[in-house]
Amino acid sequence: MTKTRINTRDMVYMAVCAALLAVCSWISIPVDPPYTLQTMGVFLTMGLLGGKRGTIAVLLYILLGAIGLPVFANFAGGVGILLGTTGGYIVGFLASALVMWGMERLFGRSPAVLGFSMVLGLLACYAFGTAWYMAVYARTAGAVGVAVALGRCVIPFIIPDLLKIAAAMVIVSRMERHVG
Repeated sequence: MTKTRINTRDMVYMAVCAALLAVCSWISIPVDPPYTLQTMGVFLTMGLLGGKRGTIAVLLYILLGAIGLPVFANFAGGVGILLGTTGGYIVGFLASALVMWGMERLFGRSPAVLGFSMVLGLLACYAFGTAWYMAVYARTAGAVGVAVALGRCVIPFIIPDLLKIAAAMVIVSRMERHVG
């Protein structure tokens, strides 16, 4: 296994993608949880930068929000957002990135692998976020069942998220040769 160093250009790409994630979060329909373009931002980041750089960019985005910068939906930031009912979906973006990185390491970077890894990454985000939602909701408002949690936090987002995957696949296919 060869070690690759992160150079200045990589850092710039990662910073730009972290900023892209912030912009994608600000484009939202404010419901709970909000409809945003964040998942598409994760898919674009991972598709354009690949596993290591993309995962670092997603982590950078989460850390920027954790320290209070208003990078999350509705221009919010802070640890309180991450610890709230929908914070698990934000942390789930990191789970998505790790799943996509793992798929890339195992099977390469073909379009079919990328598309499949996006779907698996989305499922990882849904699973992590829903478990988090149920735990936080139970602590603050009482127990909630899996069916109710899925009905509130996953089912309404499936079709929009699949459309985001399709859009990300098109954008990545057109832009990947420009990102080194």
